[in-house]
Amino acid sequence: MSRIAQTLLGGAAGSLLICAAPVVAQDSDGERADTGPHPAAGMEVWASTDSDGTNVVKVLGRALWNFEGREKFAGIAVEHAWFSPSVGENEEDNRVYLDLADHIGANWRWKARIGTDGDTILGSAELRRTDWSHSFFVDREIVETDQGLRRKIYYTFAGASNDFKISDGTTLALTAGLQEFSGKNERLHLRGRLVQVLKADAGLSAQLDTRYYHSTEPGEFDYYSPKDFIRILPLLQVRRVSDSGWMFLGAGGLGKQHSTGGGWKSARFAQFRLESPRSEQHFDTFAEIVYTNDSISGGPDYDYLMGRAGMTFRF
Repeated sequence: MSRIAQTLLGGAAGSLLICAAPVVAQDSDGERADTGPHPAAGMEVWASTDSDGTNVVKVLGRALWNFEGREKFAGIAVEHAWFSPSVGENEEDNRVYLDLADHIGANWRWKARIGTDGDTILGSAELRRTDWSHSFFVDREIVETDQGLRRKIYYTFAGASNDFKISDGTTLALTAGLQEFSGKNERLHLRGRLVQVLKADAGLSAQLDTRYYHSTEPGEFDYYSPKDFIRILPLLQVRRVSDSGWMFLGAGGLGKQHSTGGGWKSARFAQFRLESPRSEQHFDTFAEIVYTNDSISGGPDYDYLMGRAGMTFRF
């Protein structure tokens, strides 16, 4: 994610406020039905820990003046974060965001959570096709290491992804991005994921996930930053949607990773996610757990565990 992030985020923040405009429509009996703004409130919790002893907890509250489901809402979010790095002093931080999502025509969706910690712009934004075949994204966040917190080292990561259908049941997803850190380091990211459906009615697929990045200023600060890094990870994924629309996803894989100056070592990944129905307009809830031994702050001999959950209810 890169220097173009601030431009993209700023443009999104200005244009996305159209979510708040009230609308009046006709129902099937010809009477006027109010489909205007529906206020909502919610909370999200994010927590992570790693084998180096770094712990992070973020609690976010949402106040939305309009909520029409997961893909259309407008409001604000306030976040408090506790950072406990493996060395150095603990830090606390407050952030305020605009929290927005809507559609562009029938085929495109966008979402943005853009704000500040009082020092710089933070947040994320995404523009994607409805079928997820094309997407553009940008992220900006602080580096959660001792030097990152003390010296206010941030990264901005922007990129794009595109899916290519090879045959029925076989898809190749390619992603390219540029990540710029405070200082001189810039990191080029390339990622490819080959997906083969094994059993469509069971939601079972086999995947080969390959990731590569190159750092222009390796080892600049205290976050993990080799000159070159590659990970090759075969994995299995199960994604099921119930009759009522609830989605469950489970994935896991074991592969290899290599970084400049080191040999090949194991790469591990596991993910579990639960989501409420995407079409639901009265509430949105999710829960997710991710384990990996590949992170911005750790090397190959490293373990990272992250969990997050959230719920939003319309009044």
